Amino acid sequence: MAPRLRLLDIACFERLMPFTHAFRFGAVSVTAAPQAFVRVTVEVEGHGIATGAAAEMMMPKWFDKNPAKSPADTIDDLRAGLTRAAAVYRDARGFDTAFGHHARTVGETAQDAAPALVRGYGPAVIDKAILDALFKALGVDAATGLRRNLPGLDARLTPDIEAGRIDGFLAGLAPRAEVALRWTVGLGDDLAALPGEIARSSLRYLKLKLGGDVARDRARLAEIAGIMARAGTITGVTLDANEQYDLPGLAALVEALTSDAALAPLRERLMYVEQPLDRATTLAHDLGDVAEGMAFIIDEADGTYDAFPEAVARGYRGVSSKACKGLYKSLLNAVRARALNEAAGRPGHCFLSGEDLTCQAGLGVQQDTALVALLGLGHVERNGHHYVDGFGPAPAEEAEAFATAHPDLYEERDGRLQLATGSGALATRSLFRVPGLAGGAEPIWGSLARLTSQSILEGQTS
Repeated sequence: MAPRLRLLDIACFERLMPFTHAFRFGAVSVTAAPQAFVRVTVEVEGHGIATGAAAEMMMPKWFDKNPAKSPADTIDDLRAGLTRAAAVYRDARGFDTAFGHHARTVGETAQDAAPALVRGYGPAVIDKAILDALFKALGVDAATGLRRNLPGLDARLTPDIEAGRIDGFLAGLAPRAEVALRWTVGLGDDLAALPGEIARSSLRYLKLKLGGDVARDRARLAEIAGIMARAGTITGVTLDANEQYDLPGLAALVEALTSDAALAPLRERLMYVEQPLDRATTLAHDLGDVAEGMAFIIDEADGTYDAFPEAVARGYRGVSSKACKGLYKSLLNAVRARALNEAAGRPGHCFLSGEDLTCQAGLGVQQDTALVALLGLGHVERNGHHYVDGFGPAPAEEAEAFATAHPDLYEERDGRLQLATGSGALATRSLFRVPGLAGGAEPIWGSLARLTSQSILEGQTS
């Protein structure tokens, strides 16, 4: 039986992370974003008191792309959502399993006016901190804790999953020893620099952002296809439209990918297309013939627990895993994917992908990478390390503590501790050698600002 715990304290902090160059995705260009940090104190029945920590970026205009809201407005909404979720968790005076606390919070916030991804952000970050504390209290690493289902995952939020499947899936978790990097090429990135990045990081996978204009995307993809052909090392490519297409435009893009000889080096390596349609209409339209011979997945449309099976019914084959959308949702969607494939007799047809939201060095990238490794995914989008310089403005002592805990994950370059990306993959073994959820160190809490409703983003986005 999963242990029960009660929440004694939740504290929320933030740190502004300046970018080394603008990250352009969809209709927004970002030059800085705050990273949220959560510290929880829990009492675990029979095991005493423990603290846990988590971190997650608050990227503007991704969780909510309402054109009436400024980028700063969307960050303020994430702050409010995190504050609201913390209050709901704190209100639980009694003991429950970690997943029980999560399910109660999801239920109590389901009718909040905020968009689904905004509502989900707060619980996603807090849940990671709670798991970190729970596993520390029990003296186990993340793989052991999840294999034993210590969080108490069940099917109360996913009634389409048969009883017993969840425990069976978790019992078989075996984290990968390394996860290959999939390098993001943002819409504003200099393509002239891409060959150097491919060589410097021994890249085998690329993720290419699309802008929604077929002619422009076609020309840009042709240029990248030429770079790939000359490099000769890229084995897999994904495309991310960030909701910029409609169905006719998507059909035109698929036609170009299929027939344009200049795109052949890309098409031969294309694994899937991510979130082509606006999240508000994704689950209202069948992909139809557009999905013939090409895999599509949802990302921004994955706001609720029922989104993935609804998307499959519309012709999609996959869903992204992002810790900012919820570790529990990723695990339960993986259970679903296996069940769907077994029912259809088509191994690998439905799948999860590992995507990024500029995960930063330290807790953010470590906890998300641990999740990806546990899901058995061979590659993951990792872009935070090439938009932020190492640990950014974090104190040197903080960076050194994480690097000491995970010497295979970090290295010093140009006098700064950075993710060790030269092999084209992230080593994960050390993430499962520490008690808790892949931490091994904590931020220097005194260096962080208390989470506030005041915007610190003005002038950082456009």
